[in-house]
Amino acid sequence: MPAESPRSPRLPEVPGVLSARAIRRTGESIAAAQEPDGALPWFTGGHTDPWDHIESAMALTVTGHRDAARAAYIWSAKTQRDDGSWPTQFRAGAIENHDADTNFCAYLATGVLHAFTVTGDHDFAAELWPTVRAGIDFVLGRQTARGEIHWSAGESGSSGEALLTGSSSIFHSLGCAVTLAELVGDPRPDWAAARARLGDALRHHPEAFLDKSRYSMDWYYPVLGGAVRGAAAHDRLAQRWDEFVVPELGIRCVSDAPWVTGAETCELVLALDAIGDTANATRLFGAMQHLREDDGSYWTGLVFTDGERWPVERTTWTAAAVVLAADALSRTTPGNGIFRDTR
Repeated sequence: MPAESPRSPRLPEVPGVLSARAIRRTGESIAAAQEPDGALPWFTGGHTDPWDHIESAMALTVTGHRDAARAAYIWSAKTQRDDGSWPTQFRAGAIENHDADTNFCAYLATGVLHAFTVTGDHDFAAELWPTVRAGIDFVLGRQTARGEIHWSAGESGSSGEALLTGSSSIFHSLGCAVTLAELVGDPRPDWAAARARLGDALRHHPEAFLDKSRYSMDWYYPVLGGAVRGAAAHDRLAQRWDEFVVPELGIRCVSDAPWVTGAETCELVLALDAIGDTANATRLFGAMQHLREDDGSYWTGLVFTDGERWPVERTTWTAAAVVLAADALSRTTPGNGIFRDTR
């Protein structure tokens, strides 16, 4: 889908790191990958997953590609299944993986609230509301009595396992969903109660989740999603800072490999911004810019022991994470606090 001219009167910029013009080019690189049906694949010719698709749509909204973002959200509505779920993976309009990931199915709530907050388009939020509602109901059907949420569902039923990163993202999406419910006049106190149970599990029941502690996302996502804030959030990030942060490059994706990744670095930027650590957030945002190409796109990561890009791909969702981090740091669009405000 060709990129239309951005209509945003003002684009984010982070002085000394990225100009508004640079952010514009990054938005254009995302829009250029969009397929005719509205899907936003990882890269041109790559596969689409429902979570990264929404992240890219949010970046299109920020950079003024409002028609492209709208097409992306309509794609989500059209590809939702009758039970409220989405297949985990598509390619060129065909389903590649029929299983459902609960985090993927919840994330539309974050995207739609973000779109409304930036554009003020209440009618579009109301139009997408049935899709959001069905997705959240599907997700909460996989919640246990303790509060955690099973991460996947296939033909044989739920996985029976919960992931800390995925559940932390769901916690954030549930907050957005509760806000949307009030906005459209369909309040869901049951969702708020489910979110409270999930938050308790995230804070107090580590045994409820599979051990994925080698991944940096398990380190910072409880902060990014809003389940852990205040002094506890600062303490959590301090505990493994030296393990994951590589000065002047970004953060490791996993603790035991010499590999820094751009999207994870920008998500940590968003987490740091959410708890008021602007200095470290800005420093890390600048550090990951070695992954940028002249056209505004971003490589996924770098193996820093040999200086090789890996994987050899420039992903829309990495570029999207850059745009959202720039918006948060610069306080530019009305949606800049989507990860800061965890109502």
